[in-house]
Amino acid sequence: MEIIQIPWLTATIIFPLIASLVIPLIPDKEGKTVRWYALSVGLIDLALMVYAFWDNYSLETTKFQLTETYSWIPQLGLNWSVGVDGLSMPLIILSGLITILAILASWKVSHKPKLYYFLVLVLFSAQLGVFAAQDFLLFFIMWEIELVPVYLLISIWGGKKRQYAATKFILYTALASIFILVAGLAMAFYGDNVTFDITQLGLKDYPLALELLAYVGFLIAFGVKLPIFPLHTWLPDAHSEASAPISMILAGVLLKMGGYGLIRFNVETLPHAHIKFAPLLVILGVINIVYGAFTAFGQTNLKRRLASSSISHMGFVLIGIASFTDLGLNGAVLQMVSHGLIAAALFFLSGTTYERTHTLMMDEMGGMAQKMPKTFALFTAGAMASLALPGMSGFVGELSIFLGVATSDVYSSAFKVGVTFLTAVGLILTPIYLLSMLRQVFYGESNPQLKIDNYQADVQPREIFITACLLIPIIAIGLYPKLVTSTYDLKTVEVASKVRSALPVIVQQQEPLLNASLLNTWQSPALIAPQLPK
Repeated sequence: MEIIQIPWLTATIIFPLIASLVIPLIPDKEGKTVRWYALSVGLIDLALMVYAFWDNYSLETTKFQLTETYSWIPQLGLNWSVGVDGLSMPLIILSGLITILAILASWKVSHKPKLYYFLVLVLFSAQLGVFAAQDFLLFFIMWEIELVPVYLLISIWGGKKRQYAATKFILYTALASIFILVAGLAMAFYGDNVTFDITQLGLKDYPLALELLAYVGFLIAFGVKLPIFPLHTWLPDAHSEASAPISMILAGVLLKMGGYGLIRFNVETLPHAHIKFAPLLVILGVINIVYGAFTAFGQTNLKRRLASSSISHMGFVLIGIASFTDLGLNGAVLQMVSHGLIAAALFFLSGTTYERTHTLMMDEMGGMAQKMPKTFALFTAGAMASLALPGMSGFVGELSIFLGVATSDVYSSAFKVGVTFLTAVGLILTPIYLLSMLRQVFYGESNPQLKIDNYQADVQPREIFITACLLIPIIAIGLYPKLVTSTYDLKTVEVASKVRSALPVIVQQQEPLLNASLLNTWQSPALIAPQLPK
């Protein structure tokens, strides 16, 4: 008797999308029934994920697991091909957790609730599709689908300047997506074998010039989403105008798509080009850290300060990706998971604060710790995690990245000292702007013109539960990082080894096209000292 193989991964991706189509049929105008329905869908989907990974996912292999391939549009060579490995599995779980908490945080949405929860579930499905897609065209479709719900969620349920912020978001991200399509198609059609399978794309032997051009295309596209300076300007506007639940998804999940794309395509698929561009990534990472920290320090809007903080923290991901060490790459993935949890918690708490004060301007607040002691305690815990306090997840991620780049035998000592020094400046500024934020909001004298509703002024059980669901894993990962790192340890080692194995090829190549280019200066002895394994 043949055993029926259950398509777990396809089910988890498609289920929220199919469930969203039922929402218009639910007889509910106020949203009380719809919100419970959306929450139930999210919980069921997360349960499916956890069960599928627990029962069918092995930590002892780097190969794609739970793979499913179905012919979708044969005329275009488009297949429904999905699978997970160490890079995608933790991010899929992160997406499920944060989306469920964002739905729970949306409990008071009363304006067009059916449309709101419909868009959230569609967005949830697209997120999972991006992380699980093993066909390039499927990846691109999921990437594009994700943009539309975010645009509508900001433009309809955002703040006063929501139309401007939403338009800026869609222009940046949609235009950047063109680079993904062009680069991917160039790789797919190169050679005799036309394929859209991402694994097969990584096995092709591309000319270095094509690798470099494709790398630039992916770097621009994923750099907008990460975001990388100077492609970051959409993020503060989007966060400041988006509602708190959407900011949770935006910071907790969507930014991680940029980091995931860089590792999956730029590093794993184009290792030779990555060697050329790695020093630039480190430099851009340092700029992100320092620029984001200085910008955050100058922000008086609470959510814009947190958005600038996200830019700074994602700079560590860039450095880890370009470290040429498995420890640094391991830290980059951990930093993505950690920042997703921490940023979601802080943006949610900023939303609860706004609901009670009706302002995000920190200079209009003050002395709120007396009226909102629970909010103050939770906000302080989130800020401590964000500034990488030992015992919390942020500390482990940033420390791994530091050690990864500091122990790299590829970069010269002068380069590593410069990177360490400048990054340390950002680390020093981080507690300054975060503690300053706490001081302006919760300490000092109360603003007599600031009206806080004494009834339910402090966080309620639902809000405490949401924050606890984020803080508990933050502390758990900080105390025992293997909870997360064990899921991708082997994969990061494999990816780092693949890049290092390409070093001798790049060093020995003499490309006339590159000899007079700026790329060669990035690989000069002042920045890189290739010490090839004997």
